[in-house]
Amino acid sequence: MQQRISFITLGVQDLAKMQDWYISNFGWKPMKDDDGICFFKLNGCILALYPADELADDIGIPEDGAGFKRTTMAINFGSIEEVDTTTQELRKRGVRIVREPEKVFWGGYRGYIADPEDNYWELAYNPFLTMDEDGNVR
Repeated sequence: MQQRISFITLGVQDLAKMQDWYISNFGWKPMKDDDGICFFKLNGCILALYPADELADDIGIPEDGAGFKRTTMAINFGSIEEVDTTTQELRKRGVRIVREPEKVFWGGYRGYIADPEDNYWELAYNPFLTMDEDGNVR
């Protein structure tokens, strides 16, 4: 099987609120207006927001998830300054900063934010990672 991800789907409690959060704070634009699901085209994959109860039903499991989901998503930037600037812009918009950006032991730089339903996003700079002009990892 090829190493790839096509979709990342977040089961959300309040679809309208979550869609608005990603539009307002990240500046992302939905692919199209689909009733009941929201798709954001990213660089190489799609982030979908879908009602948690419907997602659990689709999988065939009970919808009883709570607390830390043991998953994070990351947005990598080209510099430490970009991480800091983005963090400050998000702070001004009222986004919850979970961990302030800082240098980490392996030589990178990162901080964490959370969306309204506690999906955690790492904002990072990795000096060992090569990205193209579109932000795709090479």
